[in-house]
Amino acid sequence: MSIWLNPNLSLAELNALNSNTLAGHIGIAFVEIGEDFLRATMPVDARTRQPFGLLHGGASVALAETLGSVAANCCVDSTRKACVGLEINANHIRGVREGVVTATARPLHLGGSTQVWEIRITDSKERLVCVSRLTMAIINR
Repeated sequence: MSIWLNPNLSLAELNALNSNTLAGHIGIAFVEIGEDFLRATMPVDARTRQPFGLLHGGASVALAETLGSVAANCCVDSTRKACVGLEINANHIRGVREGVVTATARPLHLGGSTQVWEIRITDSKERLVCVSRLTMAIINR
């Protein structure tokens, strides 16, 4: 059973949200919508590396928050409600120097006033790079 409120949710619609935003600037792209997950990718390049050549932890957090926030807002009636970030944490497991990382967001809790999402970021060999938990508040518009 799908968690998405809009059964016609499309990748084109989600990727259009990135235009002229931080997500667009650092190359985040939504790539898959599953029954209970949303997936996006981000390049590891000059925009997302720290000075020592590794994927910047802040870029991983930006990917996690972008993915989780968009997913959360796709689970509420956007004419009446909005989801805003309350707290995010991240554990950085493995360094990445190049290529693309892939993030998958799945809900741990979809409540009436809060949502909790787990976002797992992996490298091109599907090794865990970062695991993040995002708590969203659901507010009235």
